[in-house]
Amino acid sequence: MPQEGSTRRVRVETDPPYEVRVGRGVFSGIAAETARFSRVAVLTDETVGALHLSRLASLGAPALAIPPGERSKRFATLERVLEFLAASDLDRRSCLVALGGGVVGDLGGLAASLYMRGIACVQAPTTLLAQVDASVGGKTAVDLDAGKNLAGTFYQPVAVFADTETLATLPDVEVRSGLGEVVKSALIEGEEALAALERAAPAIRAREPGVFDAVVERCVRLKAEIVRRDTLESGERKTLNLGHTFAHAIERSAGYSVPHGLAVAVGLASSLRAAREIGRLEDGDLPGRVERLLSELDLPKSLAELRRAHPALPRAEEVVAAMRHDKKGTAGRPLFVVPLRAGRIDLDVEIDPKRIERSLEAG
Repeated sequence: MPQEGSTRRVRVETDPPYEVRVGRGVFSGIAAETARFSRVAVLTDETVGALHLSRLASLGAPALAIPPGERSKRFATLERVLEFLAASDLDRRSCLVALGGGVVGDLGGLAASLYMRGIACVQAPTTLLAQVDASVGGKTAVDLDAGKNLAGTFYQPVAVFADTETLATLPDVEVRSGLGEVVKSALIEGEEALAALERAAPAIRAREPGVFDAVVERCVRLKAEIVRRDTLESGERKTLNLGHTFAHAIERSAGYSVPHGLAVAVGLASSLRAAREIGRLEDGDLPGRVERLLSELDLPKSLAELRRAHPALPRAEEVVAAMRHDKKGTAGRPLFVVPLRAGRIDLDVEIDPKRIERSLEAG
C-alpha cells in the first residue's frame, strides 16, 4: 500500500492526453492545474459542497451546487449550469471543475463540452464509483425519460484528481456502489486482477487506511489502456459495459432509486449466469467465484437479493422490458457483454428474454 500523502499518476493517451492523479490530498494540485486558464468555476452538489468545497477555496472561483442524485442529470439542470457559466463570465479559455460523484462529473463534462462549443474541464471525483470509472474516459451525459445517459458527448477532461481522502465521508452504501465497478474491472482485466481483489476483499470490507489508493489506481490503469485503444467505444471499450445492460434497466425500472454500482453487481452475476445458460461460459467455476466475492464485499448477486433492500423493485420481466431503451442495443433489441472467463469478454451478444429473466432472479 502507498504511504499516506503519496500520489499515483496514470496517463490517459487520448488526443490530447491527460493525467489522472490518485491519492490522499491530491486536491491540493488543482489550483496549479487551473492557473493557466482565464477564469475558473466549480460545479458541485449540495452534499459534496458542504463537505469538500472549502478545499478548493484557493481557486477563488464561483461555485454552483445542484441538488444531489440522479434526478439532477436532466436538461433542466444542464441549462441551469450553462447559465451559471455565462453569469460567471467564463470565456473559451476558461475551465470548469466538476467536484462530486458521477452525476456532477457527467453533467459538468457535458456542460463544458457545450459551453462556447467547448471549454476545459477538470474532473475532481469524490465517490469511489466516480474515481474508478465515471471520471476517466470522457463520457458525458444526461438522462431522458426513455433511459439513462441517452443524450451526451465524448469529451475528455484536461486532468482528473481522484482524492481518496473524500472516500472517508461517503455513506457505506456509496462505497459498496463503487465496489460494483471495481469487481467489473477485475473481471475484465483477468485472473491476476480478480485474484488480487479476492485477497484484498477483507481489507476493503474493513475500510483499512490506504486500501483504496491501490484499488482506484488499478481500475484507472485498466480503463486508461482500453480508452487509449478505443476512445469512441467502437469496439473494445464496450467491454467496460459488462453488467450495464442489466444495471441500467434495473435503475430505470426502479425510478433511479437503486445505487448504480449495486445494480452493476447484480448485472455482473446475471451476465455470468446468462453466459452459462447460452453455453458460452469457458470457466464453470467463475459464476460461483464472483458471487462469493460479491458477498464478501456486501454486494447483491440477484434481483431477488437486491429487492430485500428495495422492496418496490419491479419483477424481472419489467426490467427486461426496460432493456429495449438501452443505447448499446439496436432497433429495440438489447445487446449484452458476456464474460466467458476472467479477462475474456464477448461483445454484442443477443440473449433470449426468458433466459435473461431467469438470470436476473437466480442466485
